[in-house]
Amino acid sequence: MDLKLSKPIVFFDLETTGINISKDRIVEISLLKIFPNGNKESKTWLVNPEIEIPKEVSAIHGITNEKVVTEPTFKELAETVNAMISDSDLAGFNSNRFDIPLLAEEFLRVGVDFDMDNKRAIDVQVIFHKKEQRTLSAGYKFYCDKILEDAHSAEADTNATYEILKAQLDRYDDIENSVEALSAYSTHSKRADFAGFILFNDKEEEIFSFGKYKGRIVEDVFKENPGYNAWIQNADFPLYTKKVLKAIKERMSIPKKGMSDAEKLNALQQKFNLR
Repeated sequence: MDLKLSKPIVFFDLETTGINISKDRIVEISLLKIFPNGNKESKTWLVNPEIEIPKEVSAIHGITNEKVVTEPTFKELAETVNAMISDSDLAGFNSNRFDIPLLAEEFLRVGVDFDMDNKRAIDVQVIFHKKEQRTLSAGYKFYCDKILEDAHSAEADTNATYEILKAQLDRYDDIENSVEALSAYSTHSKRADFAGFILFNDKEEEIFSFGKYKGRIVEDVFKENPGYNAWIQNADFPLYTKKVLKAIKERMSIPKKGMSDAEKLNALQQKFNLR
């Protein structure tokens, strides 16, 4: 079953130096762009991560330091990659928890702003796990009756993910064929950031998902402990998480309707660092 699209969607996969979203880097990226009319565009690049690729990681995806030493850096590729995905929704396998957060970090690290405000995200792994509880290779065999050759190659994994999603739509009548429905179904919880450090509660308020303030509303914590945001901004958190918290802090400094004059004055003083 082909996808019903109102805008393009990009299936993508990353091979990286490791699994730490904040510290690790992309060594290969593959993009498969599907247009509403069925046309496709694909690009795959090896990437010089500018840091060492551990031998144990190279043993998994086959990409060594020697193989990428003359390849472009992500900074050199960022504009091209961003242009390809800027008008599109995104899809991948474990992409909500890993690929999208790490891609966002790479963009922000080189000064390219990135957010998902106008994008939907489909995580094919979540659909798979909700229905069958398997790995990508097993999923490819289960849904498509094919053996995934060259597993852990970004291009092979990207194309397999696209084929699996189409097969899932054929198999499951209860999953609606729309990006909005697939995005909602493949999301575990509603996150304010990609890494899941900041979630939304049932009132659409940002809350912390970790540490001593776990479950607490971010704005309440910032009012109670003004230095907590500064600590996070200087700690080893993902850049996108820091961006979200910075935006919340700035939002708090804007006077709101219904505020008393004293509250408005206090907000303005905080905004312009007068206190």
